[in-house]
Formats: sequence, structure tokens, C-alpha cells
Amino acid sequence: MIRRTAAVTSGFASLLAIGLFPVFAHCQLRGTLATSDVAVDLEAGTAVPRLLRLRPPGKPPWLNSVPEELPVSIERGGRQVPLEWRLMPKLSSVEPTRIAFVYESRRPHLRLTWEWQARARFGPLEHRITVENLGGGEYWLAPLDSLHLRWRVPSRTPLTHFYVDKGAGKPTAQGVHEVSLATGYRWTGWSTTFSHPVPGRPREIIPYEAVFQPEEGGRGWYAGIEFSGRTRVRLRRAGDHLSTTLGLDPEPGPVLTRLAPGGKFETPTVFLGASSGGPDGAGNQLRPWVRAVLGSAQTWSNPHYPFTVNNSWGAGMGIDEAVARKMIADAAALGFEMYHLDAGWFRGVGDWYPDRHKFPHGLVPLADDAHAHGMKFGIWVDWTLAGLDTEPGALNLRDPRTRDWLVADVAPDWKPQDFKGQTIDIGVPAAKAYAQGEVNRIVRDYHLDMLEHDGYLVAQGCARSDHPHAAPDAQRTSVEHYEGEDIVTSSNSTDVSYHAVRAYYDIYAQLRQRHPKLLLEICNDGGRMIDFGSAAHGDYFSITDTYTPLANRRAFYDASFVLPPAMLEAYEAKWPTPTAATFLYMLRSGMMGWLTVMQNTTEWSTEQHAAAHEAIALYEAQLRPLIRDAQLFHISARPDGVHWDGMEYWDPARGRGVVFAFHGSDAAEPQHRFVLSGLNSRAIYRLHFEDGSSPDATASGEQLMTSGLQVALGEPLSSELVFLSVSPRT
Repeated sequence: MIRRTAAVTSGFASLLAIGLFPVFAHCQLRGTLATSDVAVDLEAGTAVPRLLRLRPPGKPPWLNSVPEELPVSIERGGRQVPLEWRLMPKLSSVEPTRIAFVYESRRPHLRLTWEWQARARFGPLEHRITVENLGGGEYWLAPLDSLHLRWRVPSRTPLTHFYVDKGAGKPTAQGVHEVSLATGYRWTGWSTTFSHPVPGRPREIIPYEAVFQPEEGGRGWYAGIEFSGRTRVRLRRAGDHLSTTLGLDPEPGPVLTRLAPGGKFETPTVFLGASSGGPDGAGNQLRPWVRAVLGSAQTWSNPHYPFTVNNSWGAGMGIDEAVARKMIADAAALGFEMYHLDAGWFRGVGDWYPDRHKFPHGLVPLADDAHAHGMKFGIWVDWTLAGLDTEPGALNLRDPRTRDWLVADVAPDWKPQDFKGQTIDIGVPAAKAYAQGEVNRIVRDYHLDMLEHDGYLVAQGCARSDHPHAAPDAQRTSVEHYEGEDIVTSSNSTDVSYHAVRAYYDIYAQLRQRHPKLLLEICNDGGRMIDFGSAAHGDYFSITDTYTPLANRRAFYDASFVLPPAMLEAYEAKWPTPTAATFLYMLRSGMMGWLTVMQNTTEWSTEQHAAAHEAIALYEAQLRPLIRDAQLFHISARPDGVHWDGMEYWDPARGRGVVFAFHGSDAAEPQHRFVLSGLNSRAIYRLHFEDGSSPDATASGEQLMTSGLQVALGEPLSSELVFLSVSPRT
């Protein structure tokens, strides 16, 4: 009978300086795990664990009224076997950065670990549940939810629910949602690896939710799922209770996963945090945590991250060696740091070797050319898609081995699209081994610094019965042909997704071990795999598949509430720019995060070359440090292309920031005031208008955060950068 408490101390050591204190009491383990921003009090009962409360520093706690729901039975041979869980104190542990309560069922012999971790001294805490099969038989387990909480909240307390749509093909009309969370409120959000439109369901979300008390300065809590598979977030309010559930999507059901002898099942890891200041307050805590805990330390250690990139899609599928060489030379002269060879370089879908007619010398000379110009070299590849090519090395879906890996058989007259084919299920060990070897070959043989994946890469459904995942329900299986790829839906879809995503993570983890400096771009038809699991296994995201200035700013506005701006890539495609101001407006619409210009810059005029060269140099010298490190504030309504919109970066450590200001199409609004955030009300700030739209000036923090910063631009579809710095007069 042991009682223990533990906490993680931080710069706020006086707030949470808790050690380990073993105390015997009532056959329970108790512990506290904390960062500078949040603490959770945990309890292990004899048969079930429980989160007791979530405690923001110096604020009232959120009290949880329900224990964890452990599995009551498991299936074997078609029948349900009851489970009886008992706490194992000697196997459990309470440490300063990790608490794990271990339970076992003797018959059948299973072990369940209920684990919480603090992987940083600040930000949220992480939670997962693991079930291991210690016996000799095979069982089928209904996957557990990752997190289930029911907060006690008086029904009269005003609450706001906040969540974000994925960018996908194009940003939705609303993008971000702030909804009054009245009693009777019921909401479900879904996320998958492809964001495939489902009739009757809204656009998929970035798997994250936040609840704020608007009358308490935006005080609240937030949670998210670190997994790229089929997941679900639910929120319900009834009477004096607010319930939330995060985890794998249990529909279509019944969802089961195999638990082989010696095997284990892990719920997707979730994070849980507390903050003040509403959506931006939560974001300014979460984004640095994502960088520190989920992001690649190797990638972030490079001060040139995020890089500036020229992408070959400006030439489309017509790209060839001669055009690419011209683009590389021009991109280097403009100051770009990477050349990205997009689709069109390969022999065919599933045949990831250079087209000998377009690239007679292969890709290595292009990579060497980019490197000689001081640039990195990357390529597009959809490495789990099969096609019809029969040349050596091609993944031909008529081959019996490959056919067994497919998520579904294709029709006799099936043909791939230009860069889309049929997905293989990398949850199959042999398919995973093939994919692992193929991506390593591509990176090694083509001298890559960056690898982008796209399309329906990770299966979220499969019609096969002989794969490691659960078999489909033959009576309730649908195969939808979607833009050249098959989307399979059945009772096994979530289990298919679970295994395929785990394999995808393993493949990329091994790839990073072999090529530690390799950059990984997550695309999937633009913004369809924006999630925290991808953030832990890739370096940046394509945030939408629509490349206009408005779509880019909308997608960035949405995703930047929860993910580091440096990870959010906007593709700048060709767009009408009749004036110098509209040209800068286009460029700056993609310069708030990771900048990729998807244009053939050799077609630009002399004036456009000069303007772009200056803009890229400014980005690399002055904007990039802020994009990497500064706090971010959404200081306008979501962009609509008509009215003004803007974004503020402020870095307290450097005493420096910038406001991106965009004038929409409405000529009747020649000026706008942006009310800023995050400044010191008593400090004096110098204001520098980069384009000279107004004379440089000074203003107090109080003025900027109450009256606002006025920006005047006479030309619609124009922009300005206003740099802020603390004045020595402060």
C-alpha cells in the first residue's frame, strides 16, 4: 500500500517543487506529474486508475469525475472472455517525469500499463495505454480510447469550444471554429491519413480540441492526438458535466485488433494541457512544445530551417533535365536554398526511376548541380503506390506478390493517373520491408537532402483477409474509386490504419537513422495529413492543395493556431501580378511560414527578379528567426480576400517582431488598425515600415495593444511588413 507523488520542476521551481514521498495508504498509488504550465493528480485504485484533477498554476483545477474504462472482456475463438484487472504495485512506478500504473489480468494473462509522461519542463503532459499479451493464446481486443474525461463544470459556466479544419484540397469556408459550448452540446471531429470526403461528415480536423472560459481571460484546457491514423475526438456537455473522448475511431465497427502471444497494443498517445489567453494563449504554449518534444532536434538545430525553396511544378509534368538546370541556376541567383523536383521525373507510378527520355543522365547530375550552386536537392515520390510498369524495379500490381499487398484488387482495364496508382498496405511485413528498402534506395542513389511524399500513402482501409489487420466484414465492405485510388471502408478500417501508420512511422524512423540530415515533407494532396503524429515523423507540411495567395493565408491562419509556423509550407503558384505591389502580395502570402515558390522563375521579368531577390534575402535574414522562435498572434479575422488581414510575430527574448499586413480587394478600405498582443504595455517600440507606406515611428505597448497599429495602403491586393523593436528609450 504505497502512496507516492512526483512532479517536474522548472523555471517556476517555487511553484512546483515536489519530490518523491512514499506513504502507505489504502492499497493505492497516487502521484502528481507536472510542468510549469500544468499538473495532473493521478490515482491507481485496486482495479482501475483515474485522473483526479488537472491543475493550472494558480488557477482553479478541473475536476474529473470518472475513472479510466479498462476492457471488461477480450475475444478468443469467437467468444468473449471476461477480464479482471488487479493493480501491480511492484511493477508500477512514480518518477519525476513519468508515472506508470500497471494492472494485470491472470486469466487470460494480460498486462495493462497506464502511463503519463512529462517530456519537457513546460507545456502539456502525454498519456498512453499499453496492453500486452503475456500468455500463449491469440486474442482480439476492442481498442481502448486514449483518453476519457468528464469534468465537473456548473451548467451556468460559459464555455467556448475551439477546433481547426484541415487545409486538404482547399481550405474550408470557415477553417477555425469558436463555438459556444452550452449544455446539450454534442460534437465529433475525425482525422485520417487522407481526409477523404465522407457523405454526412464535415471536413476532417487537425486532431486537437480546446475549451476556454471566455469570462476568465480565456482560461481552459486543450488536448490532441499524436497519431496519423483513423482517430476521433468527441465533446459532450450535459448538466454539470463536460465529457471528452480522444482515440481511435470506433466506426465502422465492431473494431478489433489482433493481440498475438507476446504482442501488444498501444493507444495513440495524447497530450493534455492547460493555458490562459484563449486560442493564441494555448498556441503559444503548444507550438514550442511541439518543436521541443515532437520535432526533429537535428532539423531544428540548423539555423537555416525553414528553408526557401523553388519547386519544379512551375513546369508541371513537362519538367526535364534542361528545364531543371535552368531553374536551378535561376533559383540560386535569387537566393533560394533548395531545389525541389516535383512529380514528372519518374518512369511511371510505382516505377521510381528517372525517365530516361526526360533525364538521360539520371538525377545525380541534377543533385550535384544544385549542390554546386549551394542549394539542397529534394524530390517528390509516392512510394507506396503501385502501377503497371514492367521495367526492373517497378512495383507492378499485376505481379502476384504486389497484388497480395494491395488494399483492393483493380479492374482488368485499370490504369494509373499521371502520378497516382493503387496503394499497398505497408502494415504487411513484406510490403513494409519493400517500402523501407525503396525509400532508402531513392535517398541514397539520388543524393537527396529532402524527400516529399504525397497522395494516399498510408492505407486507411483494406479488403484483404490475409493481412495482419483484422479481416473486413464481407457484408459491409465498400470500395470507392477516388481520383485513381481506391478507398476501402469496412469494420476493419481503423485496424488497417493502425498497423499501416505504425509501419509508416517505423520506416521514417529508420530512414532518419540512416540519413540524419534528411528533410521529410508531408504532403498527401496538400494538408490531408496535418496532425501531431506526422509532426513527430516529418519536418514540414504542405498545408493546402490550392495555391492562391488567399488559400495559402487561410490555410496558414488555421494550422498556425496549433503547429509551429516553420513547419507550415505554402506553395506559391503562378498568379496574376500586374503590379509590383501585387507581386509582393503574392510572395508574402507564403512567407509567414515555410516558403516554397512553385513557379518557373526564369519566366519572371527583370523587375520581378529584383523584387524577389530582395524579399528572399529579407526572409532569410529577418523573418526566419521570428518564424522559428517568436510568439504568434492572430490579430485579424480569418482572411477573406476582401478585407484586411494580418499576423503578428513577437519575440520577447530578442525584443523584436513583425506584423504581416495584407490589404484585400476592397478599395474602400485604404487603411486598417491592427490591435497587437504580447507586448509590454509600458515599453516604447520603434516601428519600421519596410515598404515605406508610412514614416517610421514609435508607439507605446499600451497604444499598440489598445488603439492599435495603423497601416495605410492605397492599392488593393498589396501588403506591408511592419517591424517592431524595443526602443532604447524604454
